[in-house]
Amino acid sequence: METTWANFETHKYLNLETFRKSGVGVQTPVWFVVDNAAIYVRTSAESGKVKRIRNNGRARVAPCDRMGKLLGDWVEMRASLVTDPATAARISRLVGEKYGLLKMFVDVASRLFGAQWATIALEPDNLKA
Repeated sequence: METTWANFETHKYLNLETFRKSGVGVQTPVWFVVDNAAIYVRTSAESGKVKRIRNNGRARVAPCDRMGKLLGDWVEMRASLVTDPATAARISRLVGEKYGLLKMFVDVASRLFGAQWATIALEPDNLKA
């Protein structure tokens, strides 16, 4: 099955695979939004995903269910951390629009525990429109 932008936009979860320094991949189901020519993920700034992306910008993604079971093919991506506060705020708003009350609950819980957020940008190496 060929994965396209349309395949991503119809799903709620994305399996994000990031790579350790050793080259071993670590897969994690995540919430995401598609905006322009990129996929964005918000996650804890202290997460392993963020640490691995700082060391290695290679990533793969595939549509999945909430448990990480693949629902499409893997696509190679370039991952980077968003440093622009305006972009991070826009992505947070888009995630809120997509996930509604669940996102609000996560935001309240993160404020209670003092969690900081990071936004990951994923740009395709070769994804069809």
